[in-house]
Amino acid sequence: MKNIHRFVYITSILLLTGNAAPAQNIHPTLNHIAVYVHNLATCTAFYRDILHLDSIPEPFHDGKHSWFSIGPKSHLHLIQGAAAVSSHDKNGHLCFSVEKLKDFISVLKQHNIEYENWAGEKYAVTHRADGVQQIYFKDPEGYWLEVNDAKE
Repeated sequence: MKNIHRFVYITSILLLTGNAAPAQNIHPTLNHIAVYVHNLATCTAFYRDILHLDSIPEPFHDGKHSWFSIGPKSHLHLIQGAAAVSSHDKNGHLCFSVEKLKDFISVLKQHNIEYENWAGEKYAVTHRADGVQQIYFKDPEGYWLEVNDAKE
């Protein structure tokens, strides 16, 4: 409770003295997501060949970074240096949307990549209440990915 009072007090002082930035001037946009990987070459091939992400130039040129475009002014940075591949929880995942989920599933099948629905049933699709279909699978480092057919 003490921390809440301190926060309210400090916020009030900042607002009264004009030292707080107005909320309407703060609109963060996603710049990049960094994923720390053990095997950069394998992960780069996966995101390029399976997800069909477009590579973009990275400034380091040290063989430890791969950058991809994932939207307007947004990037995915793969960074080599993880000591080993580790397990990750499905709740922490990256999500991409495709026009036709069935076509994307064909790509996974061609590459023998297992996928599942949210409940963990192999080769099953989750059908959300809003009509969106989604699947989950792992990249070579064990990071979870969702692919769905959301239109917005």
